[in-house]
Amino acid sequence: MIDQKHYNFAFLDENSKREIRRSLLKAVAIPGYQVPFGSRELPIGRGWGTGGIQITLSIIGKEDVLKVIDQGSDDSVNAVNIKKFVSACTGVKITTDSEAASIIQTRHRIPEIPLKKEQILVLQVPTPEPLRIVEPREAVTKKMHAEGEYSPMWLTLYEDLLRCGKIGISSEYPVLVEDRYIMNPSPIPRYDTPKLNDSDCLYLFGAGREKKIYAIPPHTKVMPLEFDDIPFETENFTGKHCHLCGAEGVYLDELTDEKTGEKYYECSDTGYCAKRREQGCRP
Repeated sequence: MIDQKHYNFAFLDENSKREIRRSLLKAVAIPGYQVPFGSRELPIGRGWGTGGIQITLSIIGKEDVLKVIDQGSDDSVNAVNIKKFVSACTGVKITTDSEAASIIQTRHRIPEIPLKKEQILVLQVPTPEPLRIVEPREAVTKKMHAEGEYSPMWLTLYEDLLRCGKIGISSEYPVLVEDRYIMNPSPIPRYDTPKLNDSDCLYLFGAGREKKIYAIPPHTKVMPLEFDDIPFETENFTGKHCHLCGAEGVYLDELTDEKTGEKYYECSDTGYCAKRREQGCRP
């Protein structure tokens, strides 16, 4: 139960929540643009999702239902502790069902079941600046975004093709939002990147340590960077299925049996996997 004697609802004071919501409104109005905000102190070390948590605490209401996942799992240390913290200072209902949640906070994955227009997905972001791999100076990257000068990023992708025969970026694959801003979609796998395009739900991105917020409103054009003759490719799980629920065509984690050394696969989205098993799905 929430203890209102010691904490304000959702921990943050009301002025802090209003300031963060104003930043969110600007981020929604300018898709893909990084909006600076005054990142607050939380009882969690920066680098452990404080940006996403501050967004969640600023938008959550008493009637909301919250789901928290970490790399697809509802039961990881990060996910469990964030759920305990938010539940302790809000008293909201917690769920593992992505279809029942009104707010989903996530690290490194987007749920398998497509989200609906009344849902909000909050992503924890460690490094919001996509140009950091080509330019370390913040003042210069700001100027590059303002001028739309993204040739160094394209050159980096081209050099990757020459060296490796393919673009080797496995997560945080840069995307172009509304043909204007290059954006870091957070460390989601390439498999999840197409889900950002023309989605029904609202995506909110928070980087507490870097003090940046950005957003992708519903039905926004979001395209991964690709060359005309070399299309973007995602991870390929053809011929593989989850050994628990038999799911195919989803993002799978590769595991190894400690006794036999044999490899097997399991749904990364544990809530999706559990729901299929409840419905009687088996390999």
